[in-house]
Amino acid sequence: MRKLICRPAAAMGLALLSPAVLAALEEVQTAVHKLVLYGFILFLVVVTVVVYSMRMRDKRRAPLTRLFEKHEAVHAVAPDASVTECVRAMTAARIGALVVMEGGQLTGIFTERDALTKVLATGRDPVSTKVSEVMTKEPCCIPPTTTVGEAMALVTQRRFRHLPIVENGKVLAVISSGDLTHWMVKGELGEVQELIDLAARS
Repeated sequence: MRKLICRPAAAMGLALLSPAVLAALEEVQTAVHKLVLYGFILFLVVVTVVVYSMRMRDKRRAPLTRLFEKHEAVHAVAPDASVTECVRAMTAARIGALVVMEGGQLTGIFTERDALTKVLATGRDPVSTKVSEVMTKEPCCIPPTTTVGEAMALVTQRRFRHLPIVENGKVLAVISSGDLTHWMVKGELGEVQELIDLAARS
């Protein structure tokens, strides 16, 4: 007799509790979905950081020949060129430095910094001042086999903005600190954004 009474009572209890139970189950299900989504986003972030770090490491090991074409023009002037001529040439080519060549040999480099600190700041006349008087003599040169990481370390430690790349006495190119930075991040920002968009759509 007790069993017959208990069964209907249990059935009625479950019927009364079912909305609360269903609501609790829905909350648990929502929480689980959120945890899965957050876990997926966290996974994407970790993968992105690891891939980005590995690529940065690989890019730092790349030789500088990856940054320039061997046939690209090297902007050079003769030692007797005036500072005004040099500044105009740099402005026209949108560059920050010129190499100074004499008889096919590198004798110096003239940069925007030289124009500011050695000409304008000292009150020299840029029209009558020869570049050989204010250029940086015997500039630090590096071979094309130098890695990007080594070049970046040199630029950072010695505060250079431009490095002539020389092979067998011939100037192949002039690499700037901006060129190095641009090459390091080129293509990476787009891929990171794609991963962020993928996570947002999920």
